[in-house]
Amino acid sequence: MHISSRQNALYKALLRIVRGKRLSSGPLGQISRPVLLEGLHLCEEWLGHQGAPLYAIFDEQSLEAERPLQRLKRQLPDQISIYMDSALLASLSHIGASQGVVFLVSAPHPPAVVSDHISALWLDRVQDPGNVGTLLRTAAAAGLTVAVLSEGCARAWSPRVLRSAQGAHFSLHIHEDADLAALARELAMPLYATGLGPDTVSLYDAVLEAPCVWIAGNEGQGVDADLFAQAAQVIHIPQDDQVESLNVAVATGICLFEQRRRALDRAT
Repeated sequence: MHISSRQNALYKALLRIVRGKRLSSGPLGQISRPVLLEGLHLCEEWLGHQGAPLYAIFDEQSLEAERPLQRLKRQLPDQISIYMDSALLASLSHIGASQGVVFLVSAPHPPAVVSDHISALWLDRVQDPGNVGTLLRTAAAAGLTVAVLSEGCARAWSPRVLRSAQGAHFSLHIHEDADLAALARELAMPLYATGLGPDTVSLYDAVLEAPCVWIAGNEGQGVDADLFAQAAQVIHIPQDDQVESLNVAVATGICLFEQRRRALDRAT
């Protein structure tokens, strides 16, 4: 299918997705949780983990010239491929430039939020999309498969979070708008939070059980007080006293990989 006009009904529906508007009717109105994935890397990651998208939209000029795009196209059914010129495809980009390919997908519906046998990362009102994406990417790299986001977090499937996570979404079961305090009351495994103060334990002295839940808090306010009170341990990372605190994504990454290091040491 070739789209060359901004008046095309399918193009208009795609533009509504870009602008964050609902699709109550029209050619894409039946899609639940529509998401546009920009660029070769994200599209390849989706294809590898989830299979073919609903539609694959190619920059016609780039497709003629770039072999990686040609290889991607050969893996897709012809009937889902759409072709546009560079200017038209660029108008569907959040960065204002055609990256050669965009996938239209439906964000997956994950299974149950809480499992007593699987470690997870919880995000409590983490607002910066770059932090949310980095946290998801770090969790996946550390071997976690579940991420649970409270209300007030940056939207997990928003363009900036997707770009920052670089495909980590497709290795994780991601839940949004969760009541973390209610979930914490049902936990049958330890909840670990990071923080500063006299009642905290050093990461390098802490007993880190697995499975467990790690919780990362709001950039300015930290973890909610009710959740803090339910933590089995509040852990601090020893650091030079010239710096007040670490970025939430950096601090969480240090903790996750300290736990992973210990697990790998026990396995050898």
